[in-house]
Amino acid sequence: MLNILMLTNTYTPFVGGVPRSVKTFRDQYREMGHRTLVIAPEFEDAPEDEEDVIRLPAIKDVSDAGFSVRIPIPGYLSSKLDEVEPDIVHAHHPFLLGDTALRIARRQKLPLVFTHHTLYEQYTHYLPVDPPAVDEYVVNLVSGYCNLCDEVFAPSESVRELLQKRGVETPIDVVPTGVDVDAYGSGDGEQFRRDRGIPRDSYVVGHVGRLAEEKNLGFLAESLSEFLEDHSDVYFLVVGVGPAEDDLVSVFKGTEYSDRFRHAGVLEGDRLYDAYASMDCFAFTSTTETQGMVLVEAMCSGTPVVALDASGSRDVVVDGETGFLVDDESVSAFVKALEDVYGTEGSERKELESRVRKRAREFSEERTARNALEIYSKLVEEYEETERDDTLWSQAKRRLDAEWEILGNLASATDAVILNENEDFLSRWRGEFRGERSENDVHDG
Repeated sequence: MLNILMLTNTYTPFVGGVPRSVKTFRDQYREMGHRTLVIAPEFEDAPEDEEDVIRLPAIKDVSDAGFSVRIPIPGYLSSKLDEVEPDIVHAHHPFLLGDTALRIARRQKLPLVFTHHTLYEQYTHYLPVDPPAVDEYVVNLVSGYCNLCDEVFAPSESVRELLQKRGVETPIDVVPTGVDVDAYGSGDGEQFRRDRGIPRDSYVVGHVGRLAEEKNLGFLAESLSEFLEDHSDVYFLVVGVGPAEDDLVSVFKGTEYSDRFRHAGVLEGDRLYDAYASMDCFAFTSTTETQGMVLVEAMCSGTPVVALDASGSRDVVVDGETGFLVDDESVSAFVKALEDVYGTEGSERKELESRVRKRAREFSEERTARNALEIYSKLVEEYEETERDDTLWSQAKRRLDAEWEILGNLASATDAVILNENEDFLSRWRGEFRGERSENDVHDG
């Protein structure tokens, strides 16, 4: 049995892909007989009695993203970890509690695993300032953190390839978050349609996810508006909430097809399964995903997917077999793909649904959890084979080394940005000196 320590900046009841992933793996590990302790910040409405969960004091609802940021209290976490003897440390973010994970791993001489859940540079618009250099800084910071770990989990092959291109030398394995295939495939779509006033013989295009700017919802709304306008039997069902939901809803209000738009808000458990089962097609336009979890969830009900050809989506959808990947980000191309699924009927439709369900089973939560545990076990064995020095001097040195690693990564990420900005400045200066100004550099007069 392994004692697994997981640290995450977002956790239930916060709604998002990372907390869902942490909970999914935690539940599977526990079911397989492993103790799993989760360390996370406090969130509003968090359950009072949580088994093996340590909540850290935090500033809540930081930025529109709804994050909580831990308040550092010296000794607070150490005292709570005294009774736990973890075998492995798993960080789910590269900063804040990611730094804490590194400190714990170094201090106790344990293997450190990091899951690269998010393309962080796509979320810098939540920061108070967003100069171009911030994106580069974030990429450098995350890549540097990866190289401080013993193992990196990439939720998809696309992410693994991206990290390797960015100079990550730490071993990377593809370990997607699994889905409870049987549960997500057990929904009652007809009952859901009755409850929501959707005719039984209508055609439902659905979307599930956090309604936020980075999800490319403007493109989704424009595409579905055109599709609804062309087909009087089509309904558009959206499940989810977020800072961009008002903008999305406003697109359909007051239109001739507003009565065929349904916004269901947040759904969980059986209600979510029912929603997926009510869909004839799942539409997805985000280009910032590391793993298309909601695509797999929809596919458990045999629902084919139309998505933009981007990271996350291309790792789940087999183009032409379980749906369509649209490589031309134009409304006409996306609507054409929706039309292709819409026109699939009879035996052809049944065969399509069968292929979709078969593909979904490749992402079962038991399968992905066992894969992760195999990697954990190998890392633990490797660390157990090394000689461990627990003198007070060695412990102090390991703590100091961890701080230097964290500071070194921050400095390295900053230096790279400054160097690149200086090179850009020098290039512009040389060009101006030679009379090679760009159009943007030319001023009137």
